[in-house]
Amino acid sequence: MDRSQGEMTQKQDTTLGILSHIAGLFTSWVGPLIIYLIKKGNGDKFSTDNAREALNFQITLMLWYFLCFILSFVLIGIFMFWLVALGNLVFSIIAAVKASEGAVYRYPLTIRLIN
Repeated sequence: MDRSQGEMTQKQDTTLGILSHIAGLFTSWVGPLIIYLIKKGNGDKFSTDNAREALNFQITLMLWYFLCFILSFVLIGIFMFWLVALGNLVFSIIAAVKASEGAVYRYPLTIRLIN
């Protein structure tokens, strides 16, 4: 493999890492899961690690949203729902920026279900 081909592969790997975090905003856990399953066996560690982190975060968010739904019956869940949605937006953008810099972002308050 020549140098330009290696750089192109690295650029594609970085792009998929960024896309896995941004896809979580629009598709919840589905986008990161697809990227994770496609890249898991190919040896692309960077995009696999980013997709795994995004997938774990989106699964954790589903649990947070369910908790907000339960708590909405006592009205605090309505406020918490917007707080969780804002956290999703902020942390996903931070993770995408970190992925563009070549780092894997570890989301806070995330249950690591996929290893």
